[in-house]
Amino acid sequence: MIPVQPIIFYCFASLLVLASALVIIAKNPVRGALALVLAFFASSVLWIMLEAEFLALVLIFVYVGAVMTLFLFVVMMLNLDLVPKREGFVRYLPFAVIMMVVMIGLLLYVFEPVHFSIAAKTLPAEHAAGYSNVKELGNVLYTQYMYPFELAAIILLVAILAAISLAYRGRQNSKGQVIKQQLSARKQDRLRVIDLKAE
Repeated sequence: MIPVQPIIFYCFASLLVLASALVIIAKNPVRGALALVLAFFASSVLWIMLEAEFLALVLIFVYVGAVMTLFLFVVMMLNLDLVPKREGFVRYLPFAVIMMVVMIGLLLYVFEPVHFSIAAKTLPAEHAAGYSNVKELGNVLYTQYMYPFELAAIILLVAILAAISLAYRGRQNSKGQVIKQQLSARKQDRLRVIDLKAE
């Protein structure tokens, strides 16, 4: 019997690693954004295999469907001049090398067998056919974490109002109707008779 799940996992995990590398390596920002969309899609498949359907749907609908589409259009409309940005590459190269060494050290520390074991006890438990990940998440979110959820909603609302108030510049060159002036209009105010001399 062909092991379907390991094949799907390794295919999409390899696709995720490749797309993540393309996001960093791609010289064109549009290609980098498209590679990020591909990475989100591969991640959503892996989330579905872990029975986290809600996170997979959020990745597809919110990030790929809304955020990355908007980001892609913004990147496509920008006139990016890449030549001046490449001039200071050598100046920041030592800092980049130090950060790369730190990141590789952290990854090696995290992926040690002591901290990151792939034993059977760490794998997610399989649920019954009628199990709903979204229902369980909503049950925990609206009971145990109700106040943090409401607080996050208030903070987001305040952030939206602050962004609108900061970006609003007032009405500029706008034309509107004043009903009181229209009702009190007289013929003398609107009509001017000009006597033209006959030639």
